[in-house]
Amino acid sequence: MGHRKERKNGYAVKRSDYDSHGDYPLNESETENSPCPVTKRCGGCQWMGMDYQEQLREKEKRVRKLLAPYCGLEGIVGMEQPLYYRNKVHAVFGEDRRHRPISGIYEERTHRIVPVDSCRIENQKADAIIVSVRELLPSFKIRPYNEDTGFGLLRHVLVRMGQASGQILVVLVLASPILPSKNNFVKALLKRHPEITTIVVNVNNRNTSMVLGDREQVIYGKGYIEDTLCGKIFRISPSSFYQVNPLQTELLYAKAMEYAALTGRETVLDAYCGTGTIGIIASERAGQVMGVELNADAVRDARVNAKINQVGNIRFYQNDAGRFLLDMEAQGARVDVVFMDPPRGGSSEEFLSAVARMAPERVVYISCNPETLARDLKYLTAHGYGAERGLAVDMFPFTEHVETVCLLSNRKPDTKVRIDVDLEDYYHIKDAKKNQN
Repeated sequence: MGHRKERKNGYAVKRSDYDSHGDYPLNESETENSPCPVTKRCGGCQWMGMDYQEQLREKEKRVRKLLAPYCGLEGIVGMEQPLYYRNKVHAVFGEDRRHRPISGIYEERTHRIVPVDSCRIENQKADAIIVSVRELLPSFKIRPYNEDTGFGLLRHVLVRMGQASGQILVVLVLASPILPSKNNFVKALLKRHPEITTIVVNVNNRNTSMVLGDREQVIYGKGYIEDTLCGKIFRISPSSFYQVNPLQTELLYAKAMEYAALTGRETVLDAYCGTGTIGIIASERAGQVMGVELNADAVRDARVNAKINQVGNIRFYQNDAGRFLLDMEAQGARVDVVFMDPPRGGSSEEFLSAVARMAPERVVYISCNPETLARDLKYLTAHGYGAERGLAVDMFPFTEHVETVCLLSNRKPDTKVRIDVDLEDYYHIKDAKKNQN
């Protein structure tokens, strides 16, 4: 149940194909049950210290119970090595009482910094880079930012890792745009970590809990990295959405593609598409793919990713997913398969009702919250769909969170006539009419 390997439709890889934990092997005495010294103050790993097999049993039990009224659960896919899996690592910077730089995480529900040099679930190489940045600060007379006084420069460091590519992006989040002795600082950091691919300065001068600001300056490299997921290349910039556990993501998406059962003729909708990962992966086995996403930056990244992968049968639209489907329905358009991967709050009733009316043959629902998944399954099964089966995937060991993918099939008689509509032309005409008015 816990440690399955899967290879479906050519999308998945063996776990041994990638080293998900950087270049730092575990100590012989270290296991997933070893104590974490800051877990009570951090609050991020609610299940740290619990036996990993017990974690999997608890997560599977929870998902199985929630899905029981609608479908069975195939099981849960866990990790063979559940430590150090996060490829996105963030540290907040500050000073101790002696004005020495510290870095770590906020104590749960506070803005007090818990100093952390190494986290049990974060990539160890990323943690080492953050420690190096902190150790370099005094020699360059760089002070961490103080939230109370507004004095200081360095607020956060964000490190993003390419799981398959090995590329590394370092983001220095500053309160003002000037990094003292910028070139020498870069040289000193690269001397310690020549594996770094690119370094970006991000400027956040607002009084906000948000990590990243709106302005960026590339001070080394291209300003982004690339990684391979399910055989496709994706660009990762400082603000790009990209799954933090690619090893498990490949297994999750492989199951989603298996459920979709694409033959090369289908029109596919990738709803809540983000940077286009699911749609781009599905494109090689679909006739036409449309991705819809409300966030403009994500849509821009999705289009870049499609170009990188030379995908010609996919189009991305910036729109609310529910409104987009209503517009499609108004044009008499139809889709065969819908992938939906909504946020933790689940899907909107507007979107679900539009899906029910358009009646695609299959809906593949990817969820990061089994409670809202169960709620949405209740709606869809009451409006002509049958939930066939699901699979849980442990994307976040030592936390209470779990991902689930579920297949729904249309059980209503097919009374619609298929009309092929080019949505790109439709939105072009719609915008032209709006400008005329």
